[in-house]
Amino acid sequence: MTVSTHVRRTRIHLTGAASTAVRPLLESPRRPARVLAAFPAGVYLEVRTDLEPSVIAVITGEATRLPNSVLVAGPLPHVTVGDEASVGDRVIDLGPLSMRVRRWWDPAPPLGPADPASLAGAASILARPAEQRPGLDGNGAIASLAAACAQGWLLGVVTAAEQLIGLGPGLTPSGDDVLAGLLVTLRHLGRATGADRAVWLADWLGATVTFDARTRTTPLSATLLHCAARGEASPEVLAVLRGVTGGQALDPALRRLRRLGHTSGADLAQGVAIGVHAVLALGGQR
Repeated sequence: MTVSTHVRRTRIHLTGAASTAVRPLLESPRRPARVLAAFPAGVYLEVRTDLEPSVIAVITGEATRLPNSVLVAGPLPHVTVGDEASVGDRVIDLGPLSMRVRRWWDPAPPLGPADPASLAGAASILARPAEQRPGLDGNGAIASLAAACAQGWLLGVVTAAEQLIGLGPGLTPSGDDVLAGLLVTLRHLGRATGADRAVWLADWLGATVTFDARTRTTPLSATLLHCAARGEASPEVLAVLRGVTGGQALDPALRRLRRLGHTSGADLAQGVAIGVHAVLALGGQR
């Protein structure tokens, strides 16, 4: 007689709400994925696809809601880097967890019309020194990027961006976070204030940073750059943009953003500041 020592794991079935940024992946046929990083409140899954870099963040309510996130209504299983998973048909299978997407949320809600004059005061607040310093504070490429954006000088913007992609340590290097904050700001504030030149700049900058992001930076950061190019961001970034346009208090929103990660929040805020200054400078240009 053969006695099996294999213990069958009980499947845990949960529902969740997903960002529309990852809807094409979730609604496509089932395909394999692997655990890229795992934390108590979030697991990053790299989906094996030939499309744009594709990382999905499966998170609980305690984690930062990145624009590529799926929010799970329950605890996450214990998994390790390299573990297998699958994604598709609106289902994520991760270890013993089987999560079905029931709802969607928009990571790029429009700001609505805004008065360009209201941005000047916000720009001065964003420029104040803060306790959380950006990871590339004092880097020459950051200064070059800011100057070129304010002039609407495409070649200068692209040249500086090329130096920043993938620059810095971690899952989301500082250079990428600055570019992401800038991209989202140019697109949203450009539309809100009617600064067509800023939106035009966002289009070209987005095309530049996403062209070969897969080979220039981490899979997660490449995915977030693709999201930023479309104007998709975390609630903390979007709250700062609402604060810039007077939709809510700016100072507390800025403090919450700067507290994210080791330097990610400060880096994103630096990109937002560059973008606000650029929209002000480019507001009258067509």
